[in-house]
Amino acid sequence: MTTTTAIKTTGRTSNGKATKTTVNMWFDPGCPWAWITSRWLVEAEKVRPIQVKWHVMSLGYLNEDRDNLSDDYKRGLKFTWRPVRVLTAAAQHHGGDDPSELLGRLYTELGTRFHNNKEERNDETIVAALEAVGLPADLIKAADSDEYDEALKKSHHAGMDQVGMEVGTPVVEVEGTAFFGPVVTPVPKGEDAGKLFDGVVLVASTPGFFELKRTRTEKPSFN
Repeated sequence: MTTTTAIKTTGRTSNGKATKTTVNMWFDPGCPWAWITSRWLVEAEKVRPIQVKWHVMSLGYLNEDRDNLSDDYKRGLKFTWRPVRVLTAAAQHHGGDDPSELLGRLYTELGTRFHNNKEERNDETIVAALEAVGLPADLIKAADSDEYDEALKKSHHAGMDQVGMEVGTPVVEVEGTAFFGPVVTPVPKGEDAGKLFDGVVLVASTPGFFELKRTRTEKPSFN
């Protein structure tokens, strides 16, 4: 079935193959809605000429000066610093010139454990994710250090500054168009994922368009 897409490939490689459009996503692994969005993009990669690049943001950093948060949410934010610091350290020490691939694999391991498997959000779970992608367990030491916070904040601002600090994660950017969302459940699969990608990018790239929203009536579903 032929489908009109909202983006086009940007050119050809030396061997004549079409290049893929880069889609950047900023995530905090603790956010269930960002996790669903990330799995949607993985599905969309299968049916659209795109390549997802993964970047870290921090809900803890975003919300550190906000007073209108519940006590439960504040307690959760304290832990969120731990995995994002570990992700940043892993990218710096083991990611090479383009850490996106490593970040994507580690995010997959963390997200699957946190959200799909409902494992405890503790250091043992982070270490299990590190070991699953072949990284040293002692990267967990980064969770107790501010050594990587400047790099983390730089990555955070690279995404958030494009959309403003009134939103959170996920943030997605395609060819200069950045937006918060989409917030969707469950994960769209196959051509449904592709159609949603086409529509989201088309709407978000419309000059002067800012918001489309309705009240959520379902909890996150990770199927």
